[in-house]
Amino acid sequence: MSHKTDQEPNGLKDDAHAASAIPESIADGVDDDVVESNRRLFTGWQFLLFAALAIVYSSFHLISLNVYPMETWSFRIVHIAGALVLGYGLFSGARFADDDHQASGAWIKWASYALLIPAAYTLAQVFVMYQTLSGGAMRIDPNIENWHYGYPLMATTAGAIVLSWFYRQARHRFNPADLVLMVCALASAGYLLVAYNTNIRMSTGTSFAPSGISWAAIAGSLLILELTRRVAGLALVVISAVFLTYVFAGPYLPGFLGYPGLSLQRFFSQVYTDAGILGPTTAVSSTYIILFIIFAAFLQASKVGDYFVNFAFAAAGRARGGPAKVAIFASGLMGMINGTSAGNVVSTGSLTIPLMKKVGYPARSAGAIEAAASTGGQIMPPIMGAGAFIMAEVTGIPYTEIAIAAVIPAILYFASIYFMVDFEAARKGMRGMRKDEIPLFSRLVKQVYLFAPIIILIVALFMGYSVIRAGTLATASAAVVSWISPNKMGLRAILKALQIAGTMSIQIIAVCACAGLIVGVISLTGVGARFSSLLLGLAGVSQLLALVFAMLISILLGMGMPTTAAYAVAASVVAPGLINIGIEPLIAHFFVFYFAVVSAITPPVALASYAAAGISGDNPMGTSVASFKIGLAAFIVPFMFFYSPAMLMEGSPMQILRVGLTATLGIVLLSGMVQKWFFGPVNTVQRVVMLVGALFLIYGGIYTDIAGLAIGIVLFMMQRKAHGGGSKAAQAG
Repeated sequence: MSHKTDQEPNGLKDDAHAASAIPESIADGVDDDVVESNRRLFTGWQFLLFAALAIVYSSFHLISLNVYPMETWSFRIVHIAGALVLGYGLFSGARFADDDHQASGAWIKWASYALLIPAAYTLAQVFVMYQTLSGGAMRIDPNIENWHYGYPLMATTAGAIVLSWFYRQARHRFNPADLVLMVCALASAGYLLVAYNTNIRMSTGTSFAPSGISWAAIAGSLLILELTRRVAGLALVVISAVFLTYVFAGPYLPGFLGYPGLSLQRFFSQVYTDAGILGPTTAVSSTYIILFIIFAAFLQASKVGDYFVNFAFAAAGRARGGPAKVAIFASGLMGMINGTSAGNVVSTGSLTIPLMKKVGYPARSAGAIEAAASTGGQIMPPIMGAGAFIMAEVTGIPYTEIAIAAVIPAILYFASIYFMVDFEAARKGMRGMRKDEIPLFSRLVKQVYLFAPIIILIVALFMGYSVIRAGTLATASAAVVSWISPNKMGLRAILKALQIAGTMSIQIIAVCACAGLIVGVISLTGVGARFSSLLLGLAGVSQLLALVFAMLISILLGMGMPTTAAYAVAASVVAPGLINIGIEPLIAHFFVFYFAVVSAITPPVALASYAAAGISGDNPMGTSVASFKIGLAAFIVPFMFFYSPAMLMEGSPMQILRVGLTATLGIVLLSGMVQKWFFGPVNTVQRVVMLVGALFLIYGGIYTDIAGLAIGIVLFMMQRKAHGGGSKAAQAG
């Protein structure tokens, strides 16, 4: 197959033909809801029931955040319980049967229905206990809490989880074992709501805490772990299990890992509070994240995602390697509001990866470029997936400061991918897309008002509005703007957007709650403080060594985990240690955040790369290594936060401008070094010199900048002399 652009003498005739054949749109379906392999597809009354539950769940958050606020702990408990009920209703715990003939036997069905009796009994006991406490009682009888609530709840929850692993049904059918888990979720949350709205709340974490809190917390933790397994895979569950094991094995461990120990009752009476599951991760998922998921769902319902991708094709499609450059812009825009790297790969990569292969990119490069670009969406201000909100919650630094600080690093990351793509296209002599293959830019410019919701969001944030108010305004504006677009949002479309939001939110809420469990272990056992002392010891030898160690731990903790959970855990374990060795909180958290994000493209467990490999058809490990190379700048730039704080907008305007410009030039040299191309082929000696020049320029010091610029100018002159403007070399390639 030839990848050269055809040149024919009758160009005018071809242009006329091309103009008539220009497509209205190349990106259709980017906004379609991605259906997971274990998600049920209901019909009839069951579809209406769960659609209504999802709409009510999304509406509850909008009303609570803007009109009628609830007490904080109660709001977060309801937030998690709602996700558990929806999650167990929509996501199966086992593979679906192809038809009713392959479904599980009747015995498992009736065993599930039998478990519904004790589950309903524990839920009824919650109402009885509520009436007892409302009648003036100070506590519940321990016998009632243990025998009539705790033991039945634990046995039922564990039994239903095990049954759900083996219960196979057709995709459109509901599973009674999951109905039992939904009732258990209500019983667990119900008790916590009753207990935490009385003086009993003051006893959490002490030997006086009622046993009911521990039973509710254990059942709630099991439910969160099982739902996380269903929606995010085993990686986060295994890491959580390791941390939970540490709680009880810690007293027997040697060295800095050892600690005095916690009893089962004392740990679980405190882990389902704001010290753990109801802490910073759930605080963010119940406010900022759910709100921006609703915002993203409104954009999705009004087909703004399709417009983003079409706009990117019209702007960059004709450049050499056009579809790859489109992937960078489209994935950056979509990933910013998507929240997960792998999810973004699936939504935009299904379009961009086949087109990259069409213009000459190997399957491995196409998948790697999409994975790296989608991962970059998580560091793209102003929304930055969800990480910026957790950072603001944990550090107390205003969200707008975090968004501003992220500008230069985000530019450097996407510039790196852009030049990697451009140099590979030049080296392989790739073409761009033909004029008749992409939408007309002048036509799309007329719909540029579709960017208005994001512009309104940015302006509202920098005018001083709260994140919640700004997000709500942006969501409302998405509906209003749709009224002058081809995809008008009426009442049906708005309800559909709320339903999509309720469904989309399940994964991130489960992940945040599971991460909260890990954060609870870290805070209650003090392992984070002991890790800080280890980093302090390393810093006494070398601060660079301490940073490298912190990088490795951040990546290791993030492997196989969604970005939000990866950062939440790393921020609890690694960031305090960096702050203790004298690094500013903003720099420490950005350092950790970057490496938590790029764990999605770091071998051997790279979720974004694996998702891209599934679309491109290439080997997952090969794709993850290639995406690691393309995203290489993200592994260098965070070290420069420490050595050159101006990269995070800390310094004088001239200093920030100088660091931004020279670091960008350094990124160009780094990209050329990786791709073995500048204005033409680059030999091994020149690549080594380019790497040295790139590091000098990215470092940000005045003398290193001068040295890096000198190296860059010499290389530029040598390449121009040998290869001219690069066009001849590209054609030869």
